[in-house]
Amino acid sequence: MTATLLAGCLVLATSCGAAPPANQAASAVPANPPAVANPVTTTPTTSPKKGPEPVKPTGDAINVHKVRWTKAKAVSKRKIQLTWWSGVAPCTVLDRVKVKETAKRVTITLYEGTSPKAKNVSCIMIAIEKTTTVTLKKPIDKRKIVDGAK
Repeated sequence: MTATLLAGCLVLATSCGAAPPANQAASAVPANPPAVANPVTTTPTTSPKKGPEPVKPTGDAINVHKVRWTKAKAVSKRKIQLTWWSGVAPCTVLDRVKVKETAKRVTITLYEGTSPKAKNVSCIMIAIEKTTTVTLKKPIDKRKIVDGAK
């Protein structure tokens, strides 16, 4: 039994490196191989955007809902730059920005929805960082900036 097993292993080990029979090698490569086109390489013409994508309200979105912003930065005494994560246009667009100012607080609410142009459009499901700038009626001073979507 041991001799039979040893002989079988020896046959397997020596046949693993053997070349295929001549008739199999000839059939693996067609006599007239099809022409192969040169591979096409493309080089991007633009580099990826750095930073959030600036957007402006469209005012015509459908299925509008509040969206939380992640960052508010004063760019001047009366201007605030908001940053948030959103989807790809035209499936997700900024509809409007609502600003409520009091003596102690500035409440800013972002509203997003779908553009009417998005009918029969496929949009990829990735997150895009967007930004918009809001102009206040009065200077910020020491007022607290609050997200109205919370």
